[in-house]
Amino acid sequence: MILTVQLLLLLTLSLRTDGYNEYTVGECVFSAALTDVEFIVSYYFNKDPYVRFNSTVGEYVGYTEYGVKNAERLNKGPELQRIIGERDRYCTPNIQTFSSHILVKSVEPKIRLRSEKQASGDHPAMLMCSAYDFYPPAIDVYWLRNGQKVTGDVTSTGEMADGDWYYQIHSHLEYTPKSGEKISCVVEHTSFKKPIITDWDPSLSESDRNKIAIGASGLVLGIVLSAAGFIYYKKKSTGRILVPN
Repeated sequence: MILTVQLLLLLTLSLRTDGYNEYTVGECVFSAALTDVEFIVSYYFNKDPYVRFNSTVGEYVGYTEYGVKNAERLNKGPELQRIIGERDRYCTPNIQTFSSHILVKSVEPKIRLRSEKQASGDHPAMLMCSAYDFYPPAIDVYWLRNGQKVTGDVTSTGEMADGDWYYQIHSHLEYTPKSGEKISCVVEHTSFKKPIITDWDPSLSESDRNKIAIGASGLVLGIVLSAAGFIYYKKKSTGRILVPN
């Protein structure tokens, strides 16, 4: 599995005049193997890029009339040779640090397998296997039916960033329940030494599980309240003085 990472190395520079915003962003883009390093510098005006340098292209490219004029000027001047050398000066040392301190770290995903829809009539049932709060984002989630990999009736969201360095993914399986059939969700991630297999237990539906959980909570609460009432009654009874008639 190939992991592509973007590392922002340059601070965003902003100039605000009468509500306008102009800034520059530098990026190092590379694979998990730290190869195919690409250095990109983009110039934005009100969030729209107007000129960009890409080390793979080797020159500035303009996206607007103003950007094209600036690209022509920059490509003819000393700025081009200077920016070409920035990939090795900025990216190479920083991605090594980034890799040794961040990319080698991994966080195990939390896995949840539940029923999304019960089978009814001609409509199949649907299971959802979810993996939460994992890093790095490269992950493989698939299904087994009686030990064989399922290749159809599966949809997946792909890895979704949570915005806090963690990721989540959701895989759905449509199936028609059969007696004795075993369905499992398999998750492979770099944080695991071996794939994690979670078997689906159709003995209880999601709603039944929720009812049991609510009923158990109510039972515990009832016991606590009854015990508290009994203790209060005993204390009140102990403090009474009986007067004979």
